[in-house]
Amino acid sequence: MSQVSASSTVLIDAQAETVLAAVADYATVRPKILSSHYSGYQVLEGGQGAGTVVTWKLQATKSRVRDVKATVDVAGHTVIEKDANSSMVTNWTVAPAGNGSSVTVKTSWQGAGGIGGFFEKTFAPLGLKKIQAEVLENLKKQVEGR
Repeated sequence: MSQVSASSTVLIDAQAETVLAAVADYATVRPKILSSHYSGYQVLEGGQGAGTVVTWKLQATKSRVRDVKATVDVAGHTVIEKDANSSMVTNWTVAPAGNGSSVTVKTSWQGAGGIGGFFEKTFAPLGLKKIQAEVLENLKKQVEGR
């Protein structure tokens, strides 16, 4: 098994504190920024930052659906989602950038071994980056009020 990861970044014209609050808002903001790849989104506990538990289905490809049950933690300017159903961890890191902020989403998991693992490590990040970019663009529009 090998580590598989994908990351994407967007610049947002808003202060880091504002952006971090939006990223950690699973009750109001998150449902508005998810792409069509997500379904069944539901807040099970909390809704704001650390201690929140959420669930959703991620349609990564036509035939690949992942059931996610994420527990949220916050460390500094990073919101961390750990999936109870797999080794998947997603970090949303917000940092000041000029007059605004940058948000980097990085998702990592333990991939399969063998030839299947080779294809997973090669192609899964490409698809996931497209999904991340769409969600980040939606976040940008939400925070900037467009």
